[in-house]
Amino acid sequence: METVSTNKSFGGTQGVYKHASATTGTEMTFSVFVPDHAEGAKLPVLWYLSGLTCTHANVTEKGEFRRACAEAGIIFIAPDTSPRGPDLQGNDVPDDAEGAYDFGLGAGFYVNATQAPFSAHYKMRDYIEKELPELVAQHFPVDMERQGISGHSMGGHGALTISLRNPGRFRSTSAFSPIVSPINCPWGHKALGGYLGADQAAWAEYDACALIDGGARLPDLLVDQGEGDNFLTEQLKTHLLREACDRAGQPATIRLQPGYDHSYYFISTFMADHIAWHAERLKG
Repeated sequence: METVSTNKSFGGTQGVYKHASATTGTEMTFSVFVPDHAEGAKLPVLWYLSGLTCTHANVTEKGEFRRACAEAGIIFIAPDTSPRGPDLQGNDVPDDAEGAYDFGLGAGFYVNATQAPFSAHYKMRDYIEKELPELVAQHFPVDMERQGISGHSMGGHGALTISLRNPGRFRSTSAFSPIVSPINCPWGHKALGGYLGADQAAWAEYDACALIDGGARLPDLLVDQGEGDNFLTEQLKTHLLREACDRAGQPATIRLQPGYDHSYYFISTFMADHIAWHAERLKG
């Protein structure tokens, strides 16, 4: 692991790091904020998965999480959203044929792709669920018994599905403006069709509503969604998550926030609320 940069912030350290990933076959970059802490202490960790077009840098620079994490004593980790090229052999990583923003680079959808040419590198599910946590545990003072996960938009989809597929791993799960049912929106059809193929039976494990309908459960769930979000009606469809939770008896606080859009102006407004909510559930 190579240190790209470190900066002092709110008494802690904001770092950016990169490493050669065996999972994606590329170099991967991620950011970690570690609050000030007693020597030898292990701190709870909050994973944050970003949305379409983003890298680790979007939330790191605009998320306004450091004060709240410093006060709560929570490590905050932000990975990238896809593999990027060149790969470790010097070849370009496949991208959308037309360079669209909603597929390919910056749009890994936190799946393990099965369709060529994407299956060689687009293994973001394994990267987030396996490789990166192992690396983080080796290099940072994390208490892996106290993990929470959150994310925005495509990253909200990732946070929900990863937590639902790994019962007991995360004490807390939240999301900002998540894609709640890729099976039922254009973004999802393009991404899951391109990465996984036409058989929608293979898509269900990457759809939060389908996972809840199939019996997956969380201890609790917090979702914030801006009512002024121009993606709400066609892509995000928050009402489907509310309906799935109601059918299943899944505890959930799903809040529609009047006037807020899909941007980091919205996310940064409610970030401290989410961190406090996670902190309550990540206590020792």
